[in-house]
Amino acid sequence: MRSDNPARGHVALPNVPGQAAPVRGSDWATLKTLLPYLWQYKWRVIAALGFMVAAKVANVGVPVLLKQLVDAMTIPPGSAQALLVVPVALLLAYGGLRLCTSLFTELRELVFAKATEGATRHIALQVFGHLHGLSLRFHLERQTGGMTRDIERGTRGVQSLISYSLYSIVPTLIEVTLVLALLGTQFDMGYVWITLGALVLYVAFTVTVTEWRTQFRRRMNELESNSQSRAIDSLLNYETVKYFNNEAFEARRYDEALQKLRRARLVSQRTLSMLNAGQQLIIAVALVLMLWRATQGVVDGRLTLGDLVMINAFMIQLYIPLGFLGVLYREIKQSLTDLEKMFSLLEKEREIADAPGARPLALDGPPTIRFENVRFAYEPAREILHGVSFEIPAGKTVAVVGPSGSGKSTLARLLYRFYDVSNRDEGGRITVDGQDIAQVAQGSVRQAIGIVPQDTVLFNDTIEYNILYGRPDEGHEAAVAAARAAHIHGFIDKLPQGYKTMVGERGLKLSGGEKQRVAIARTLLKNPPIMIFDEATSALDSANERAIQAELRSAAADKTTLVIAHRLSTVVDAHEILVLEHGHIVERGRHAHLLALGGAYARMWALQQAGND
Repeated sequence: MRSDNPARGHVALPNVPGQAAPVRGSDWATLKTLLPYLWQYKWRVIAALGFMVAAKVANVGVPVLLKQLVDAMTIPPGSAQALLVVPVALLLAYGGLRLCTSLFTELRELVFAKATEGATRHIALQVFGHLHGLSLRFHLERQTGGMTRDIERGTRGVQSLISYSLYSIVPTLIEVTLVLALLGTQFDMGYVWITLGALVLYVAFTVTVTEWRTQFRRRMNELESNSQSRAIDSLLNYETVKYFNNEAFEARRYDEALQKLRRARLVSQRTLSMLNAGQQLIIAVALVLMLWRATQGVVDGRLTLGDLVMINAFMIQLYIPLGFLGVLYREIKQSLTDLEKMFSLLEKEREIADAPGARPLALDGPPTIRFENVRFAYEPAREILHGVSFEIPAGKTVAVVGPSGSGKSTLARLLYRFYDVSNRDEGGRITVDGQDIAQVAQGSVRQAIGIVPQDTVLFNDTIEYNILYGRPDEGHEAAVAAARAAHIHGFIDKLPQGYKTMVGERGLKLSGGEKQRVAIARTLLKNPPIMIFDEATSALDSANERAIQAELRSAAADKTTLVIAHRLSTVVDAHEILVLEHGHIVERGRHAHLLALGGAYARMWALQQAGND
């Protein structure tokens, strides 16, 4: 029984000419989006089409030669020479045509393989680059498992669509045309009408039932993506599952998704069986009618035995690929659906986009950073920052302290331009050396900033790879120097594989403090003019914290630095300390000045000192 699934550093993104994003919702729109990727290889496409036509002409010639061979065997008695010569020549020609059919088919696939693989690579790379260009909000709202599944199915859909259409549908149409022409010229039109009628009925039945089945396939794919998302989300949060002893709970949730998927697959299989049965009935009736008519012709003397063999061979050659037309049509429709989902990712608008003609950020040294009347809300109903204004002088350090949820980390996200200021129309902005970061290329802004985030996530690669991520072109010695500055070289040196030690998914093989020191090392290696320390030492013990604080102060000595902290002891040397509460700056000044005020900062200091005691 046939099934629904037959076997089948920075990179410059390809600029596909004429690549405008059409409105989704139609198969033609999806094909129109795909064609420019293939047309980059137009000479290969033309050559492949030529080989395809040649292969089908040779294939249609085989039954014609078979007829000649059978008729040649019907010779008068005593014609021994004809018996020896004519069939041998026909046999050689027959074998030659069979060979040409296979040869041209293989040449077609060989020539077109580069176009298929190249188009797949360009699309996958463009989607990958576009996803990196989308806003942080998009990635926080999407489930990674489902999205990666959509991309995987979409890239596979490119190959399936090209394979099924160019290698199956189009060749079958060419062969049908050639066979109908031969039947109409060599025999009466009855054969043509029977063949055409069967084809029209077959195609209409297949398309109608397949369109009806599409809803079940789409539902099945949605449930498959959902189960994949649940599994990946659970495995990524492996430690949390263990902390709360919720393995059975996660298994139940996954099983619920699998049960829904199982039911959807059973419905899909039942409708597939209905489709297969109907197709075979149409083919069987058409074959019986054709052979009955040809047999009558032989009996009446209007046709030779070779004609009967040729008609039978034609029908076999036509209806064997037609038997898979339903599968091919379904797979093409499914490939178009998968491509549509992937192309829809390309149509997601970039919330944070460069202004037209944006130039790179121009810096001569440590810059002055200004937040001017900055307002911001993740959601319109809940504003996080309320008109915040402050300055970080060139080469100085400004610290922001305050309770959780006051908007401290939001300042870093805005400076990195993960989000834009909400009140730009009212004059709210962030400038670096007088340049509004919303008007310069965001890549250049991020290149000028180094950050040690509070929640450090590492790549599932070696320790050296993660350190060198600050400057991927540097070598081992640079990684060692950065590790020494972050006070992690001694730990790495004692590991059996040293700097080649794998850190595991999201760095889970390392402790919180070790991950944080790796993050510090790669930021020190980047050595940008602007530094952001967002709770940079929160996961360290006191001894390591004091040692690394000295290194961080040294690294920030000639840089413009923003420090976000809960522990006030880490910011006592800052040139200015801002106390943020509910999105407002309630106090500002140096450490001694704020203590003397006896306000919010002094209360926080007293509480933390009492806790330390």
